[in-house]
Amino acid sequence: MTSSQSGDWWGTGGGDDGEEPHVVVRDRRRIDPESGEVRPESASPAGAPAGSAPAGGPGQGADSELAESLRAQLVERTADLQRLKAEFDNYRRRVERDRQQIGEQATAKVLASLLSTLDDIGRARDHGDLEGPFKAIAEALETALEAAGLERYGAPGDEFDPSIHEALMHSYRSDVNGPTCVDVFRAGYLHAGRVLRPAQVSVAEPTGEPTTAPPAAAEPVAETAGRPAEQGERAAPMPDDTGSIPGPDNGEPTVSAD
Repeated sequence: MTSSQSGDWWGTGGGDDGEEPHVVVRDRRRIDPESGEVRPESASPAGAPAGSAPAGGPGQGADSELAESLRAQLVERTADLQRLKAEFDNYRRRVERDRQQIGEQATAKVLASLLSTLDDIGRARDHGDLEGPFKAIAEALETALEAAGLERYGAPGDEFDPSIHEALMHSYRSDVNGPTCVDVFRAGYLHAGRVLRPAQVSVAEPTGEPTTAPPAAAEPVAETAGRPAEQGERAAPMPDDTGSIPGPDNGEPTVSAD
């Protein structure tokens, strides 16, 4: 820029006459702020040459193909995301189930080691030796183990179940309707639906009515012994004063043919 041009610029824009440069503001907003509609001059891309292809021409077809391609990719990515989410949910449930099983197995192992102590407490209670502070400690221990999920079972009168009972003795009784535990030698314990130790019991099964009857020959003999001699039957001869047994005429005089 030359000095003369610089002087002209300064003289034009900032002379001493106090005139300000002319400023032109053009509103290029596509939406009319007053009506809220699209302005006519903004409907077509800015700078589009006159006589360009109208809407629905080859350019519109390319846009629709691009939209369909993007829509297909969206559906595919959504399916992949749903598949990954389902796999993660299954993994999370499997890990939670395994964690719960490991915890139950650890708890069951600890409870199984305390069963002999519970047996000693039960024997002491049966013999009346569970008294004083020891009784309070034993009851507190049993309460804590029950809160941990330990269940005791096995009582006389329970129906025999081979999956949770161990039969040590077997007998037949008429006062039971099916296989029944009549005696319990050692209580059983459960934890989380699993048998820690089966109950040792004595099992009784029902028996039928006796089918043997008294011998048939015994009754006629008893009746014969208790009834009087029938008419026509001769009683056995009795000995006389001399000790001899009379003959068939019972000591009466006999009449000879002579």
